[in-house]
Amino acid sequence: MPTKSLKILGIDPGYDRLGLAVIEKSQTGLKLLYSTCLQTNKKDSLSSRFLLLGRELKKIIKKEKPDVVALETLYFSVNQKTASKVAEVRGMIAYICAESGLPISEYNPMQVKSCVAGWGGANKKQIIALVKKQIVVPAKVKIDDEYDAIAIALTHSVMAKMLSL
Repeated sequence: MPTKSLKILGIDPGYDRLGLAVIEKSQTGLKLLYSTCLQTNKKDSLSSRFLLLGRELKKIIKKEKPDVVALETLYFSVNQKTASKVAEVRGMIAYICAESGLPISEYNPMQVKSCVAGWGGANKKQIIALVKKQIVVPAKVKIDDEYDAIAIALTHSVMAKMLSL
């Protein structure tokens, strides 16, 4: 009896750029269904930027109908002000996903790099190259945040299988 496919929404959180990707995992393999990078205007207020991101995320969830969300955890950088704003975006994402009835699985950058590249020290170029080896990515995808979202969704496709064993 065929098993149901799984649609995974991968999210690379940010308030300047928010990477989103929906992949489908089925018996025939992995397929990228949708990806984008939402960019906000640096001149807009933070609340206006969050409103734009939230509205767009809701539209994508409604249109793509994912089964689960894979969200990258916060990477604490030297800039605590930036980290705080990204944490706020993650809170908004968690709220929207909960409101939409979507379970969230979280992965840190080391887990994503390990799943996609085989080791946690991979750089951006290596991640992009290895994402392209695992799933067909259209040429229009250029921004690394979009590739990161695809990598996060791919990570969930591997981790969900491992957790179900």
